Amino acid sequence: MTKPPLTLYLAAPRGFCAGVDRAIKIVEMALSKWGAPVYVRHEIVHNKFVVDSLRDQGAVFVEDLDECPDDRPVIFSAHGVPKAVPAEAAKREMIYVDATCPLVSKVHIEAARHHENGLQMVMIGHEGHPETIGTMGQLPKGEVLLVETVEDVATVEVRDPERLAFVTQTTLSVDDTIDIVAALKSRFPAIVGPHKEDICYATTNRQEAVKAMAPLCDAMLVVGAPNSSNSRRLVEVGRKAGCSYAQLVQRATDIDWRALDGIASMGITAGASAPEQLINEVIDAFRARFHVTMEVVETAVENVEFKVPRVLREPA
Repeated sequence: MTKPPLTLYLAAPRGFCAGVDRAIKIVEMALSKWGAPVYVRHEIVHNKFVVDSLRDQGAVFVEDLDECPDDRPVIFSAHGVPKAVPAEAAKREMIYVDATCPLVSKVHIEAARHHENGLQMVMIGHEGHPETIGTMGQLPKGEVLLVETVEDVATVEVRDPERLAFVTQTTLSVDDTIDIVAALKSRFPAIVGPHKEDICYATTNRQEAVKAMAPLCDAMLVVGAPNSSNSRRLVEVGRKAGCSYAQLVQRATDIDWRALDGIASMGITAGASAPEQLINEVIDAFRARFHVTMEVVETAVENVEFKVPRVLREPA
């Protein structure tokens, strides 16, 4: 039986960003320097495949510092942690390595600077997300107010509308955030924003590639984890940009082939914590069922690289 033809559009950029790449490298270098086990507080990045592979190498993933022994190294995830966590690790004289993405650290520094200037912070982010918890945990309780939607802006209670600043989670939808920022500026004209956009370059670039690709596709798949904020935003962006069938899959085995019956064009992208290996696995699954013609939709070229902490570059 001849395979049906399929044009497969591949978004570029897609998959790993510099912050994720650095975080994974930090765990691998820590294992190489200190041997197993190395403890990691929270999933280093939101991807089961990546976490399982590091676990196989000797990383132990925990949710709290209380679960870590004093005499083994601990790594803090790429999403960042509240200030109290490294303070507690230092008090226990633990070896710890902070794998917080430098672009998340930039938001932390910004929040601290505004606080020193006497401003109360409004954070645009998702409640319960590790990055939001980490950023809000940089300042004393009550100093950072969380808003998730335009509606939240209307009800948020601030101490002084003249003394406010805002920051955002780095993995949000660029378009949704624009609306929330506009609502904040409309209600609080004196609010101070970041010098440069908080939403990271990788999130923005992946969303732009999806916007360019979505109108060309009958269907679109985003390779990523269900707890990955930036991956879920890509699905939303794809639907808004004109591709009515956009779905998140962790890997090729999750594809709903019945829903894709009769398609002639397919878009594939991946969240910033999804390895290329999983993207290739999905492409191979389509090649097995269709006569595939590949086209790359490239909207940006990334060459960002972040250094790993000095402690890992020094001999043991």
